[in-house]
Amino acid sequence: MPMAVSHLSHSHQNQLKTEDSQFSFKEIGNEGLTKRILRKGVSWQTPFSGDAVEVHFRGHVENGASLESSYDKGFTFRFKLGQCEVIKGWDEGVATMKKGERAIFKIPPNLAYGEQGSPPLVPPNATLIYEIEMLSWSTIRDLTGDGGIMKKLIREGEGWATPREDDEVLVKYEARLENAMLVSKSEEGVEFNVSDGYLCPAMSIAVKTMRKGEVAELAVRLFYGQSKNSNMTTQLDGVSPPDSNLTSIKLELVSWKVVTDVTGDKKILKKIKKVGEGFDRPNEGSQVKVIYLCKGEDDIIIERKGSEEEPFEFTTQEEQVPEGLERAIMTMKKAEQALVIVHAEYLCGSNNSQGNTANNKVLYYEVELVDFVKEKPFWKMNTEEKIEACERKKHEGNLLFKAENFMHASKKYEKAVKYIEFDHSFGEDEKHRSNNLRLSCNLNNAACKLKLGEYIEASRLCTKVLQQDPSNIKALYRRCQAYMKTSDLEKAEADIKRALTIDPNNRDIKLEYKELKVKKKEYNAYEAGIFSTMVSRMS
Repeated sequence: MPMAVSHLSHSHQNQLKTEDSQFSFKEIGNEGLTKRILRKGVSWQTPFSGDAVEVHFRGHVENGASLESSYDKGFTFRFKLGQCEVIKGWDEGVATMKKGERAIFKIPPNLAYGEQGSPPLVPPNATLIYEIEMLSWSTIRDLTGDGGIMKKLIREGEGWATPREDDEVLVKYEARLENAMLVSKSEEGVEFNVSDGYLCPAMSIAVKTMRKGEVAELAVRLFYGQSKNSNMTTQLDGVSPPDSNLTSIKLELVSWKVVTDVTGDKKILKKIKKVGEGFDRPNEGSQVKVIYLCKGEDDIIIERKGSEEEPFEFTTQEEQVPEGLERAIMTMKKAEQALVIVHAEYLCGSNNSQGNTANNKVLYYEVELVDFVKEKPFWKMNTEEKIEACERKKHEGNLLFKAENFMHASKKYEKAVKYIEFDHSFGEDEKHRSNNLRLSCNLNNAACKLKLGEYIEASRLCTKVLQQDPSNIKALYRRCQAYMKTSDLEKAEADIKRALTIDPNNRDIKLEYKELKVKKKEYNAYEAGIFSTMVSRMS
């Protein structure tokens, strides 16, 4: 698939490169996309945006790595044209193809993966070469695969986007019975959530395939035309009972609001009021500028942060704003405006105004993401920057640990280790520093895991430390604690005895050994009791 990359056989890559050099390319549009037809199509028609197309393909980076191939996989690739399911060069190129046509496309970086590339195979500013074979596409579409809803396009919509399951749509419609009798309509438009549905199942299914302003006719069969309930049906002259089966619906998608279920449990919902710029979003550690207004269920303003002249600034994943709001902001684009609905479970994470939110099960945030600066990714850092970033995250973890915020402290230590995970390019002094940092972060993270009750993970982290430093007292001590919690008493005893051999006067280790002896005695008594019970039953 052109949104991902993988290895392709050398014979296919060489074949494409040979064809590249043998043919000249014709430009498509004015953004640098070029095309060379290898085999002409069998008709004059080409697919429209929104059509479900079926193709075969293979490709490679110009003068570089091989990419994915549907030929190698043995099955075709399907996608919706013009829906951003593939790179832009594909959407623009495939739209020019006829059925049966085979062509080579040379896709410039601005229509592929741009300045960022797609590591590890696609470098920054890479030109991609794809051979694509158009097999077929659907025009009058069977939306359900069983003939239950057949959709005929009456008027093209705008743009490329279509509503998703969680979005709120505004539609106009006319619904008729089999005898063509009009039984329900909405001239002013009706708004509903796609997942909740309206009137009958066909409405929700069809609207997810439509673009803004699109008009379509639906031929409906089976249960797809059954009215959902009497409250949802506008009856005309009493002719339509609630359980009537609709067979024809003329549907217009007027507009919709994009709704994102941030957590997947409908506890944090984001309704986009103004679409943002570009594709980038804040990540962990981003410096963010926002303006937001918080209201309770009674519509009373609880909190207001930032203004156009002076936006509110904070660092993501630092618990400077409520968790639910932060998670929604991290899905937003620059200049995006949205209504964020947060349920009580996700209102923690900030000391601001929490007393004012206690009486609300749901809060409503009107948010604008003014701007943000992302934290530099580790693969763009030099060695010194990686070590500095590791030290910074470790320090942040230490502060969180002292504040007894063990879960977030653990995440900081894990992030710190990632910066120095690959040290093959480090010098000797840098390797020494990174080893010490790695050891310290893993030890501290093990302490967090013990506090969180994640004992297996704690023992794993201590083992990593002991592989690096076999005589590390703290690692032996903490792994002993983890083993005791998981009742691996023999392993715990081995660790504590080894620790005492290294430091026989360590008070904490002596106390732990004493506790271990008590636990072993209790466990032996428990086993003896079980054995005695078994013998008595056998007698």
